[in-house]
Amino acid sequence: MLYWAAVFFLVAILAAAFGFGGIAAGAVGIAKVLFFIFLVLFVVSLLAGLLRGRGA
Repeated sequence: MLYWAAVFFLVAILAAAFGFGGIAAGAVGIAKVLFFIFLVLFVVSLLAGLLRGRGA
């Protein structure tokens, strides 16, 4: 998922460089959403791993 966030970020940078403001804004929005979903899933899996390690 982090890969796709990076891809949309690169698309946004390229679109902004060529002057496509609407496409750049859309790609940035998608990249932000994917990045925050990745962050939440990472924290949840980290906490689950820590809790699982303590119970064993």
